Amino acid sequence: MSNDLVSLGIEELGLNLSPANIGDLELFLQEMGRWNRVHNLTAIEGEKNSVRLHLIDSITVLPIMRQFLTLKNPKIADLGSGGGLPAIPIAILQPEWHLTLIEAIRKKTAFLQHVRGKLGLQNIQVMTERAEVVAQSQAGRFDAVISRAFTNLAHFLELSFPLLKSDGLVFAMKSKRADEELRDVCMDDWRLVADEPLRIPNLEVDRRLLVLSPMRKLPL
Repeated sequence: MSNDLVSLGIEELGLNLSPANIGDLELFLQEMGRWNRVHNLTAIEGEKNSVRLHLIDSITVLPIMRQFLTLKNPKIADLGSGGGLPAIPIAILQPEWHLTLIEAIRKKTAFLQHVRGKLGLQNIQVMTERAEVVAQSQAGRFDAVISRAFTNLAHFLELSFPLLKSDGLVFAMKSKRADEELRDVCMDDWRLVADEPLRIPNLEVDRRLLVLSPMRKLPL
């Protein structure tokens, strides 16, 4: 994969990536493609679609996340991390952020551990566990929870709530069904902080990032 192919979309996002950043992102996609042929990590195949729909889709959230996560070393949980999206690209570009990748399927966490070692990502932790189980040991630990194509919004918020600190935020990466899913959320329990469109360069798809904060507190 050429730098030009990656830069075709990434340069337009204004993230000022270094050659090392691009090299790590390319290596991540190469490893994903190699493992996907055997382990079916993702349904999207082909270099061009992988770049646009996986990598670029995942890092379009960064400018918005940077606005809201003002701590120097925020702790972020990625629920249903799958093949490491969006957590791995975020970890590459934000080495000072600490990300916990929560995924129940062991073959997928084996890939995540492999990538962690291959790229030397010291800022990620991989957990082979269901989110409900992690919440029992990690209650109130995270500044933010994020997910991409994991489950419907109401269920994602239900799973995220026990993991969040009292002032924590949820970042929900959604598509055109976002309005429909929002109608199923009890807004007495959640406040919609932001609803931002996400543009993937050179690709006409509907993407949005919903940012929500809990209105209720964890029971003591």
